[in-house]
Amino acid sequence: MGVQVSFILVLSHFFHLVLKAFGQPGPIAQILAGMVLGPTGLSNIKAIRDVFFQASAADYYEIFGFLSRIIFMFLIGLETDFPYILRNLRVAGIVACGGAAVGSVFGIAVSFFLYQQFEEKSSRFGFFFIVMLILAYTASPIVIRLAAELKFATSDVGKLAISSALINEMACLAVFNAILALRSFQEFGKGIFCAVFIAGVVILNKYLASWFNKRNRNQKYLKNMEVFFLLSLVIAASVIIELQAFNSIVSSFIFGVMFPKEGKSARTLMHKLTYSVHNFVLPIYFGYVGFQFDGNNLWKMSNVIIVGIMVLLSIGSKMSGTLAACNYLNIPLNEGVFLGFVLNLKGHADLLLIGGASKSILTWSNPRAYNLLLISIVINTIISGPIVALLMRREHKLFSHAHTSLEYTDPTHELRALACAYGPRHLAGIFPLLSSLSGGHTSQLSPFLLHLIELLHKRRTNVSYHELEQDELSDDEGYGGNDVLEIHCAIDAFISDTKIFMSLSKAISAFPTLYEDVCNAAEDLRVSIVILPFHKHQRIDGKMESGKEGIRTTNQKILRHAPCSVGILVDRVQTGFLSFSHLLVSDHVQHVATLFFGGPDDREALAWSRRMISHSRINLTVIRFVPKATSDVEGAATTSSSDDGVLMALPSLRTTSSETDNTFLADFYDRHVSTGQVGYVEKQVKNGEETVAELRDIGDMYSLFIVGKGGRGHSPLTTGMSDWEECSELGTVGDLLASSDFNISGSVLIIQQHRHQKKDLIDD
Repeated sequence: MGVQVSFILVLSHFFHLVLKAFGQPGPIAQILAGMVLGPTGLSNIKAIRDVFFQASAADYYEIFGFLSRIIFMFLIGLETDFPYILRNLRVAGIVACGGAAVGSVFGIAVSFFLYQQFEEKSSRFGFFFIVMLILAYTASPIVIRLAAELKFATSDVGKLAISSALINEMACLAVFNAILALRSFQEFGKGIFCAVFIAGVVILNKYLASWFNKRNRNQKYLKNMEVFFLLSLVIAASVIIELQAFNSIVSSFIFGVMFPKEGKSARTLMHKLTYSVHNFVLPIYFGYVGFQFDGNNLWKMSNVIIVGIMVLLSIGSKMSGTLAACNYLNIPLNEGVFLGFVLNLKGHADLLLIGGASKSILTWSNPRAYNLLLISIVINTIISGPIVALLMRREHKLFSHAHTSLEYTDPTHELRALACAYGPRHLAGIFPLLSSLSGGHTSQLSPFLLHLIELLHKRRTNVSYHELEQDELSDDEGYGGNDVLEIHCAIDAFISDTKIFMSLSKAISAFPTLYEDVCNAAEDLRVSIVILPFHKHQRIDGKMESGKEGIRTTNQKILRHAPCSVGILVDRVQTGFLSFSHLLVSDHVQHVATLFFGGPDDREALAWSRRMISHSRINLTVIRFVPKATSDVEGAATTSSSDDGVLMALPSLRTTSSETDNTFLADFYDRHVSTGQVGYVEKQVKNGEETVAELRDIGDMYSLFIVGKGGRGHSPLTTGMSDWEECSELGTVGDLLASSDFNISGSVLIIQQHRHQKKDLIDD
């Protein structure tokens, strides 16, 4: 078995390396590798055939396939963004059901013809049911790996494709298990037992995960024996379900989806399983899918016609059903075509449906039927995979990084944000900032944390390892030191407090190239904003002290090259609970001020602020600075809010030359200020000196200031303020607020809008 698996693994990776240069994804290359090694290819050589086709080989492959399915479906469940599926259940469900419904109709129609052609003597109902499921089915593991390989998993259409594939597969298998349970009263009782048993294992996993998380608090991961125990529980539960004659794919996926995502238990399982599954288990599994392909059955024209009919019906049903669903949902035609081919990928549970899993309702009297159905399944995937890759290259805009700023994004839609930190110190300010973005609704935010680690050049030394100083020793993972443990603990606490899941990744590079890792991560994750820590930190006396100069140069490069908007956080800690860093640990209301001078960066800052409005512990005030010489004072009406006493003034929309600023601010005012959600104040100033005086007056009133970096042109409001500019990357106003000499107590968030936002990519 080891020799056979090694052959498949080596050839799968070889084909992957070769075909990757031609833009073909890994699963397709691995299936092709299996086909080359199988009966159609190298197994025609006697020496190779003797190795792979031994008497007990089929049993070994079946056991290996069973264990592989349990492990990677459990991992898929762990990685699944279940809240996203729930939020988009209607859209994803309609897309999934569209192709499946038409496939079922086509399957029933063609079953009469196939039943006669195969001269089957088995159950007519069982045969019709299996053919119907084959045409309706989508293999979610192949879709997920294809999306990861081609890097469209984080795009809107990619997330919809993955969600639809998962819904399709789970629905098909649920129907299959339901048919098995309804055969008799005894089988129905077994079905009830399995449902209760799955619920019990899910509950047990929650308690075990919580218990393991509390053990060994000073460790980043669980011990190997603890991981082995959790996986053994999942495998044992799946075996019990299989012994009841039901399919365990759904249960393995449920165990993963319902496993608690916070804490070191889930983190360890994903850390241990991801590499082994993606690099060993799936290549072998997909390789074996192709290995079962026997092209010798295609020498007869009748067999070719049958396979051709099945392939055409599969593609036709998925395309027609998906396009009909997309037309109903007003999804563009090019997206519908792409989704149709993605959802036509097969080669997972459908192989079980025509194999041993269906023997309780169908026993093949003719092996020709089994072989031709298997061939049609493999050919479907071999055709659809390259077409998906081709469509990706042709429809580049469809998968491009579209939501690159906040101004043009609907505040009710999901926001993807990438926060960067060099150590645990930066998390105290970043985590409350991310929490405020959700507005109290976890569904609106998908945060990612990137741990930035400087790659130091190794120095030659004659000192032995045991003679090195403590700070010269690295931890077991090589980089990050003890900071990694503290960051993991901080993330666990954040997830526990906010119920917002956050994934952590590392970027290890020298400072001159570290910005490239951040920009690439922002592009791959398709985030709308990157949050960076300021290169200075607050001392115990309240003054700002410079850190590594490399952090500052990295921030400057990210501001120039980032594919999305960028925010730099100047974190300050105030005494008592009136500090923005205490947002997560205190019930006190935090007062936040958004400073608006005009320009795209200030509009971006205001767009950030509108996502904080619904947060129960944030009181937001927008402070607009207008030139005193041109302000229409008589035209401004003032009112007073009875709730919080904040002075609100109707904006003087004729006071600035920027029509875009006026339109955006007027819309913000109508939606939020006039309803009493947000305070509004106008400050009339002549020049930069009066602006500084006004900022100094409000310096102690707010725990967080939000302001745009620049983009205001030669504004009289900031004239002369740049004379003492120290950090140009913060802009004129941001640099003033971040200065120790200005002596304000609140934190400052400086935001720069992405400069290349295209109007045709505005979020609908």
